[in-house]
Amino acid sequence: MTREMMNDLMVARLLRDHGRSKHHWRKVIGPIRLYARDTHPHCNWTLTPTGDMRDVALIENLLDDLRMAHPLLTA
Repeated sequence: MTREMMNDLMVARLLRDHGRSKHHWRKVIGPIRLYARDTHPHCNWTLTPTGDMRDVALIENLLDDLRMAHPLLTA
């Protein structure tokens, strides 16, 4: 899975489960940072959501599930 696909997946799930708009969730999610697989063999991506506490908590909970299903991303 690519970083763009992951971003689209997160936006779709947040939109479906919590409403608002695609623009809102893309802004709150922010960029996905990738790390080298040789230094991060179990999960090579991260992001730092911004926004209010509710939005950040929703994204962090979603990230827990998505990291288990998609631990490695490609550029």
